[in-house]
Amino acid sequence: MGLKKGFARGRVRRQYRMIPAVQGVTLDLFERETLGLIGPNGAGKSTLLAAMTGLLPLRSGTIRGRSRPSLLGVSSVLRPALSGRRNILIGGLALGFTRAEVERRMDEIIDFAGLRADIDRPMRTYSSGMRARLRFAIATARIPEILLIDEALTVGDEEFRRLAAERIDDVRSASGSVVLVTHNMNEIRRFCDRVVWLDEGRIRAAGDPAEIVDSYLAAPSPNSR
Repeated sequence: MGLKKGFARGRVRRQYRMIPAVQGVTLDLFERETLGLIGPNGAGKSTLLAAMTGLLPLRSGTIRGRSRPSLLGVSSVLRPALSGRRNILIGGLALGFTRAEVERRMDEIIDFAGLRADIDRPMRTYSSGMRARLRFAIATARIPEILLIDEALTVGDEEFRRLAAERIDDVRSASGSVVLVTHNMNEIRRFCDRVVWLDEGRIRAAGDPAEIVDSYLAAPSPNSR
């Protein structure tokens, strides 16, 4: 951890420390496994997912995998000014579907997202939950080998969560792997085979979901969970 000078203006000087977001983390992800990542805000969970996709460069260490993970990866190509239907087409093409394939899957994606009544409205008029459901529905229309989910299951009703659980099962049935980041411990217990507890960028504990979740909830923490 280095100390780096920020800037000086007149007689005012500021300094800040370069604090690693994730450090000393070693973990394996197996076929047909759902791995949960839990921890307080700022623990490094989302940073770790971004590093796994290659969106954040590593200062040290390595990440190896049989394919590049999908972090609901079509969100960057979606356009708020266009309708949900048009965004499904754009997202599907970005995933490698032909236009005809997207058209065949259109109704399935719309129903999965629960947006039948709103699909022809501009995406900018959607609530944050509606946008998240649409991104999830598009991104998982093609089953990835490695799926990274960052709080995407917290939106929507019980029916959406049921459909999302089925989609996770589809990934695992195809010998795929899932990494789930959430503050909802019921989701961790429901979906995960193994859990890693991150705290200040380091692994504090790992193992059985029930045991790790119980320990996590019992531990005092200044951060919101």
